[in-house]
Amino acid sequence: MGDFIIRAATPADTGHVDALLQRTYPRLLKADYPPSVLVAAIPAMTRARPQLMSCGTYYLAIENGQVLGAGGWTPDRKRAGWGDIRHVVTDDRHLRRGIGRAIMEHSFATARGAGLQHLECWATLTAEPFYASVAFQRIGPMTVQLQGAIDFPAIRMQRAL
Repeated sequence: MGDFIIRAATPADTGHVDALLQRTYPRLLKADYPPSVLVAAIPAMTRARPQLMSCGTYYLAIENGQVLGAGGWTPDRKRAGWGDIRHVVTDDRHLRRGIGRAIMEHSFATARGAGLQHLECWATLTAEPFYASVAFQRIGPMTVQLQGAIDFPAIRMQRAL
C-alpha cells in the first residue's frame, strides 16, 4: 500500500471523480473494446453519479490532495443482504500500487458492517481479472444498457462477504 488514504466521497468531489473517469477509462478500456463501442460508451461512463457522491459508501483514495481511485457499493433494494459494487476506477498512472484493492477491502468491510452477505458487480472486460483477484466469481457475460440506448458488454460477477 502507498501513502494514500481512503475516505467517503462527497458532492464536492464530483469534479475530481469526473476528471479521473474521463482521463482513465478511455486508456484502460481501449485494449478490450473496439473503438465503435468506446466512442458511444465513454461519454456515458465518465460522469460521477450524484447519488454515489452523497451515499456515504462510495470512497476515494487520495494522496497529497490527488484522487487516485474511487469506488464503493450501494445496497441492492430488491435483494435483502445483497449490495452492488459501483463505478470502481484507479488512475492508470498509479496502477499496481494497491489502490483498487484498498478501496475494495474498505468496501467489503463497510458492507459487512452494514449487514450485507453478498456483493455483485458488473465488471468491464478489462476489470474482470481484478475482480477475480478479490474473490469475485464469474457468473457470465451480460450487456449493460447505458444511457442513450448504448449496449456495453460486461461480465456479471458475485462474491460472498
